[in-house]
Amino acid sequence: MTKSLKHQEASDTLAAMRARLEEGLAQADPHHRLRNRPVTFRALAGRTLEVVYRDVPRIEESEVQGVKRLLGPGCYCIVEPQTAETLTVRFVVPIDQD
Repeated sequence: MTKSLKHQEASDTLAAMRARLEEGLAQADPHHRLRNRPVTFRALAGRTLEVVYRDVPRIEESEVQGVKRLLGPGCYCIVEPQTAETLTVRFVVPIDQD
């Protein structure tokens, strides 16, 4: 696969991920801990997509699992302190490789 095809695949997957999160986050995040927080999306080396939420006051395992279901198989989550009061919640999703 050429570099431009990999880039296009990553862009398409990123757009699909954003759409799934916009549609499903209300149900996956009933306490609004992730919604309306600063979020970044980026492709890493054309193989992995990353979604990072910042300034999250807290997160429950059920909310993490709900978001992982939205993002698809192989997704994992890393929760790290950002400040004394907030967390950074990072979801990493592999792009299916043929």
